[in-house]
Amino acid sequence: MRARISPGGSASPRRGAVQREKEEHVVVKACITSEAKGLSFFERYLTGWVALCIVVGIGLGRVAPGAARFLDGLSIHVNGAPVVSIPIAICLFFMMYPIMVKIDFQKVMRAGRSAKPVGLTLVLNWAIKPFTMYAISVFFLGILFRQFIGPDAVDYVKMPLGLDLDVGAVYGAGKVVLHEGVRTLEVPLWRSYLAGCILLGIAPCTAMVLVWGYLAKGNDGHTLVMVAINSLTMLVLYGVLGGFLLGVGRLPVPWQALLLSVGIYVALPLVAGYISRRGIIRAKGEQWFKEKFLHVLTPVTITALLITLVLLFSFKGDVILGNPLTILWIAIPLFIQTNLIFWLGYWAARVLKLSYEDAAPSAMIGASNHFEVAIATAVMLFGLSSGAALATVVGVLIEVPVMLMLVRICLRTRHRFRLV
Repeated sequence: MRARISPGGSASPRRGAVQREKEEHVVVKACITSEAKGLSFFERYLTGWVALCIVVGIGLGRVAPGAARFLDGLSIHVNGAPVVSIPIAICLFFMMYPIMVKIDFQKVMRAGRSAKPVGLTLVLNWAIKPFTMYAISVFFLGILFRQFIGPDAVDYVKMPLGLDLDVGAVYGAGKVVLHEGVRTLEVPLWRSYLAGCILLGIAPCTAMVLVWGYLAKGNDGHTLVMVAINSLTMLVLYGVLGGFLLGVGRLPVPWQALLLSVGIYVALPLVAGYISRRGIIRAKGEQWFKEKFLHVLTPVTITALLITLVLLFSFKGDVILGNPLTILWIAIPLFIQTNLIFWLGYWAARVLKLSYEDAAPSAMIGASNHFEVAIATAVMLFGLSSGAALATVVGVLIEVPVMLMLVRICLRTRHRFRLV
C-alpha cells in the first residue's frame, strides 16, 4: 500500500503526525528496564498477606508486648526525642531501593516528549489529588464518622523534630503531655487518622503501578517514566505539600522531620539505586542486570513492607480489637478518593484524545498511592504506634483489590478510546 504524498513531495500531515506519535511511543517504551510480567506470588495475594500481618502483629502485641517496643527503642534521637527507628528505617529502605534501581534516568528526559499524558499525570498527582484527599478525609473522619471514632478520643504522637516544648504547651491541635515517661503530643484521634490520609494523598504512584498498567494493556514505558518523574518531584513537593496540609489541618508541622524523611526514604534509595545500577551494568552488563539482579529484588519490597506491618499492628492491636470498625472508617474515604482520582484522570484522558495505552496508566498512576513512602513518613513523623501510621497501613490493605477493580474497568472500556 502506497503512502499518499502531498504536493510538496512529503508524506501527508496526517501520516506525519501518526508517524511522530509512533516514534514517541517507541521512545517512551525504550525507558522500560524490566517489563511487568504480571503479579508475583507476593503481589497476587498482597491483601491476604496484609490481613495475615494484622493477625500476627496483634498476636505479637498481646503475647510479647515488649518485643516491638524494644525494636522501636533502637532509634536515632535528636534533642532527646526518638526521630528514626533504626529497624524500621532499614525495612523501609529495602521497600524503596528495588523501585529506584529500576529507573533508567538517561532515557527519562527523551520520554518526556509525550507532553499530554505526562502533563495530565502531574496535574492529577500534585495539583488535584492532595487537596481532594484532604477534603474527603476531613468530611468523613472529622464530621461524618467523628462520633464513631470517638469525639474525645486522643492519640499520642512524637514531638516535632527540633521543638523542645514543656508539658502543658499547646502546639497546633495538640497539647504536650507526659505519656509513659516521655513528652509527647496529645492530639484528637481523628486528626491523627487525617494525617495518615494526607501523607497517602501526597505520595502518588508505586512500583506496583507497573503491574496495573501491564494488566490493563497500557503503555508500560509511560508508566515507568511517571514513576521516575514522580520520585524526582517528591524530592521537592512532598515536604512542602505535607507541611502545608498538615498545618491547615491543625496538626503538628515538623518541617525538619518532613525534609529528613524525604531525604532518608526517597533521596537515599534514589541515589543508591542510581549508583548501584550504573556500577552493576558496567561490571556485569545490562542483560545480567535485568534477568538476574532485578529478579532477585522482586519480592524484597513486599517482604520489607510485611515485616513493617507486623510491627505496626503489634502496637495497634488494642485499638483494633477495641473498635474493629476503625479500619472501615479509614478505608471509606480512601476508597472514594481512589475512585474519584481514577475517573477524573480517565475522563480527562478521553477529553485530551489520548490513546487507550496512555489513558489507562495515566488514570491509574494518580489513583495508586506510594504507600511505602507514606508509611515511612508517618512512622518517622508521628511514631510507630500513631493513628497516622495505622491510616497509611489501611491504604495498603485496600490498594490491591481496588486497583484490580480499576484494571477490569479499563479493559472493559478500552473500545471508547483511540487504540495505537
